[in-house]
Amino acid sequence: MSTTYLATGWNGRRASARRVVSFLKRHWETFQERRKRERLCAVSSDLSDSELTDIGISRGEIDYIVSNRTIDPRGVVCPP
Repeated sequence: MSTTYLATGWNGRRASARRVVSFLKRHWETFQERRKRERLCAVSSDLSDSELTDIGISRGEIDYIVSNRTIDPRGVVCPP
């Protein structure tokens, strides 16, 4: 009985440690992604209006594009 208790107690600690590590890893990745967005926004904001026009965006679209990099705003059709 003590062997069973020790085995389940040890596995419980390992599972708990894995959850903590997973939690910390997710938050670290989220933090890094936020820093990337902030840097991209800062770099994009430093571009001139003509440079932004050359790549097909306006200054007002910078925040949207930085936050939604996987979505192409040119394909979005606004309803009338």
